[in-house]
Amino acid sequence: MYEPIRTKSVHTMAATTSSDFPHRSREEELDIQLAGHLAALLATTDELRALTPGADLDTAAERLSAQVARLRGGRPPVRSSVPAGGPDGGAAGLHRRAHALAGRALVVAASRADTAAAILAAERMDAHAAAERVDAPASADPLDTRALASH
Repeated sequence: MYEPIRTKSVHTMAATTSSDFPHRSREEELDIQLAGHLAALLATTDELRALTPGADLDTAAERLSAQVARLRGGRPPVRSSVPAGGPDGGAAGLHRRAHALAGRALVVAASRADTAAAILAAERMDAHAAAERVDAPASADPLDTRALASH
């Protein structure tokens, strides 16, 4: 009464073709993402070092470089000796960008349970937030009533 199926199932074929290319695990994807965020933070740190040299930024750059190398299987990150520059508000803009990048790195490090990277990212967030407060002009404070009264 019923004719037997003579061709292979579409689902069976899909299962065999999907294994033709390599898949990365969730941990590998998070490693790649975290290395990217830390490398971007390193580039921003290098730009800040060119503008305002300091031992704190030098130490941070070396620690970031070590973490990126660890996540990339020992390959050190490519670093530029020439700052990219650009119209981003100088050091204050770079500190804001670095703070945001450190925050992204912290989220990924926490999701992958990488304590060393999470601690480094949190320290960099604190350092850049403190630097933003120091660099910010007094009139930029939204609660500064003296700036409002003068207008």
